[in-house]
Amino acid sequence: MTNPDEGYGMSRRAMPPEPEARGAGARKLIFGVLGLLLLATSGMSFYRHRHLPEPVVLGEGVTAVRKLSDYFEGVRGTVNDCNVYILEGREPGATLFVMGGTHPEEPAGRLAPWILAENAVMEAGRLIVVLSGNRSATTVTRVGGAYPPDFSIETDWGEQTFRMGDRWANPLDQWPDPEVYIHYPSGQYLAYVDIRNLNRAWPGRPNGTLTERTTYAFMELIRQEGVDIFIDLHEAELQYPVISTIVAHDSGEELATFVSMMLSDTEFNMGMEYSPVNLRGLSHREVGDNSDAISLLFEAPEPFLDATRGRTTREQLLTGKDEFVVKAGEAGLLFESIDENGWPIDVRVGRHTSAVLMTMESWTELNPDRPLVCTGVPRYEELIATGVGHWLRNPETADPERLTVE
Repeated sequence: MTNPDEGYGMSRRAMPPEPEARGAGARKLIFGVLGLLLLATSGMSFYRHRHLPEPVVLGEGVTAVRKLSDYFEGVRGTVNDCNVYILEGREPGATLFVMGGTHPEEPAGRLAPWILAENAVMEAGRLIVVLSGNRSATTVTRVGGAYPPDFSIETDWGEQTFRMGDRWANPLDQWPDPEVYIHYPSGQYLAYVDIRNLNRAWPGRPNGTLTERTTYAFMELIRQEGVDIFIDLHEAELQYPVISTIVAHDSGEELATFVSMMLSDTEFNMGMEYSPVNLRGLSHREVGDNSDAISLLFEAPEPFLDATRGRTTREQLLTGKDEFVVKAGEAGLLFESIDENGWPIDVRVGRHTSAVLMTMESWTELNPDRPLVCTGVPRYEELIATGVGHWLRNPETADPERLTVE
């Protein structure tokens, strides 16, 4: 006889799935497809961001474009083998090196050097300009920060789009981070993530991480080119006490004091801070300690970076307006003032261009035998009146021989 229990079991196994089980399978399939679509679209967005070309139209003052690896082979072929723009003066003088892009999430620190590369003409002395000090950091935005991947500046001929970046190099280019970052050569303990922070990795070392090799290459540039003054351009959140100021190495105190005094008297308020001796890895300390160059760092206000900010949109980035940051100011939580006018990008870039020009003028006043004289660059009030975009050149109409890409 056939076992009724066996027959019952077979008939149960042969039955089609219950409707509830079929629904669960369909939901899994739908979620799986949606996940793949999200993966594909986000991957395409990350790829576009990383590879977005940023054209630079060389101004008439640019006499040569070199690569960072020309000074140190250890960065050749890497993402950080950035362009180095040389503007040789018509008359001899000192050498000034202006670097942007140490922290690419601070766009005024890149746009001001951009204006120099596309407009400056040196009448006396030499100017060296870098737009993407940590080029790797221009290819990623801060994890969890909800930053836009790029932003566009209105110009006289249309729009120019720039990559939005991060404070740290892209993990795709340098990984993994250690549990603790031990700065070389001081041995000071720093936050683990700062091993990818260009402004915590000076003076670098030739056999170190990508970030350390990058700062080592810049130190070689400074030494080989006989740089007299090094300026590192930054922006800071309004809740950060080192803001609207010059941070100066010991060797640059006289020059920085002169620049601060002249700017505050004629254009806008600009403070002056001493570089802390015991805080290692920062450009204003290590460049001055490890070369003959005077090392200065300029900070402009950027509400986009504040912890109390609202949505991190392109509009907020460019207008510098944020009602939450204003509220923080009313509560006495800020180190710089802000109102409904915000801190627009034109104001922030104008502060940097005027500060650079005032540094040249002050240096020349103090060192008349080794002048720095520059023309073609807008000062604070002119840049605000015309806008940043007026000083950006159209790559579509440029001579291909005078066009490069960051």
